[in-house]
Amino acid sequence: MKRKVWIIILIIAVIAIAIVAKVSFFNGNKLVEEWKTVKVEKGDISNLITATGTIEAIKTVDVGTQVSGIIEKLYVDFNSKVKKGDIIAKLDTTTLAANLNEVEANVQRIKAALDYNKSNFERIKKLYEKKVVADVDYDKALFDYKTSEANYVSILAQQKRVKRNLDYAIIRAPIDGVVVSRNVDVGQTVAASFNTPTLFVIANDLKKMQVEASIDEADIGQVKEGQNVEFTVDAFPDDSFKGTVIQKRLEAIVVQNVVTYNVIIDAPNPDLKLMPGMTANIVVYVDKRENVVKIPVQALRFKPSAEDMKKAFSNIPDSLKIKKRKKFSGNYASSSDNNSKKKFTSLWVEKNGLIIPRRVKLGLSDGVYYEVVRGLKPGEKVIIGKQKVKKSKSNSSRSPFMPKRPGRK
Repeated sequence: MKRKVWIIILIIAVIAIAIVAKVSFFNGNKLVEEWKTVKVEKGDISNLITATGTIEAIKTVDVGTQVSGIIEKLYVDFNSKVKKGDIIAKLDTTTLAANLNEVEANVQRIKAALDYNKSNFERIKKLYEKKVVADVDYDKALFDYKTSEANYVSILAQQKRVKRNLDYAIIRAPIDGVVVSRNVDVGQTVAASFNTPTLFVIANDLKKMQVEASIDEADIGQVKEGQNVEFTVDAFPDDSFKGTVIQKRLEAIVVQNVVTYNVIIDAPNPDLKLMPGMTANIVVYVDKRENVVKIPVQALRFKPSAEDMKKAFSNIPDSLKIKKRKKFSGNYASSSDNNSKKKFTSLWVEKNGLIIPRRVKLGLSDGVYYEVVRGLKPGEKVIIGKQKVKKSKSNSSRSPFMPKRPGRK
C-alpha cells in the first residue's frame, strides 16, 4: 500500500516539474512587439539618373570612293595615324587612263572640226554679204559652226570629268586622325555605281571622346547641359571616368513603345583607355546636397494602427503633442519628384518609450533617403516599423524545483 502511494506521489511530482519547466520555457522566450527605429544622421544625398550609352569619337569620317575599280595598293592599316591629304589607298587606273586618252583624242578631233567650220563660216559670211551665196548656204555654214562649238564645250567637260575620276582613283585622308576601320583588301573590286562603298573609317582625335546615352522620357526633364556625369566601362571595371552633359537631343527614339532621348556627354580620354563602341554605364548627377540631415524612406511609409495611435496620444504629454494644423497629412512624397518644391509630411518619433508624431519638411531624395530640411535633429529615433523580439523573464518565474545558480540568493 505504501509503495503505491509513493509511486503516485512520484508521478505527480514529475508532472508538476514538467508543467513548471514548460511554463518557464515559454515565459523565458516570450515574443514581444517593439518599435523598429533608426537614428537620424547627417550625410550626403545625390539625386541620380542611371542609363547606358555608347562611346564614340567626336568626329568620325567614312572614307569611300566615287569610282569603281580594283584596289591596287593600301598605304594604311588599322590604327594607322594619318594627316589630311595623305594617300591611304590607290585603285587600278588602267581603264581610267585609257578613257582619258580616248577623250583627249576626241578633244583634238572636235577642235579640228570646230576650226574648219569656223573658217568655212567666216568665208561664207563674206560671200553672203556680197550677195554671192544663197541663204541656205549661209544657214548651213552657221549651223555647222555652232554645232562644232557646242561639241567642243561638251568634250572639254567630259575631259575634265575623266581627269577628276582618275584623280579619285588615288584615295586621300580627308582629316587628321586614326584609322579605326579598314573594310577592303588589295585586289578587291569596289563598285560605286549606286552607293559609295566605305573603305576606311577615320576618327579625328581619340583623346576627345563622347558618350551617346539613352535617357528614359521620365528622367529626361531633369537632365540639363553642364551636369556632371560619371561612368564605367566593362573593360576597366575598377576605373571611374568623368564627363559633362553637352547636348540634349530633341528627337524621340521609340523602341517597343518605350520612348528615350539621346544625351551627348563629353568624355576626355587622355590615357586612350576608352575605345569607340564600348558600352558605358553612366550616372548623371542631377542634384547633390552635402552634410544634411537625412532619414530612410521607410520612415515616411510607416503608419501605425488605430490602436497604436490611440495608445500613443493617450500617453503623450500635452507639451509634446502636435498643434492642430490645416490639412495635416501622413502622406509622403514620391522619390521620383524633382524636389523643386519642398514638401511637408509627418512621421513618427520614438522618445522614452513613447511614439510621437512629428511634422517635417522634406528636401532632396535619392530614392533611399530623404533630406529633412526642418523638423528633426541628428540622434533622434524615427520609427520605420514593428518587430518581434524574444524577452527573457526575471528569476521570479524560475522553477522552485530547479537548483539555485552560484551567486544567487
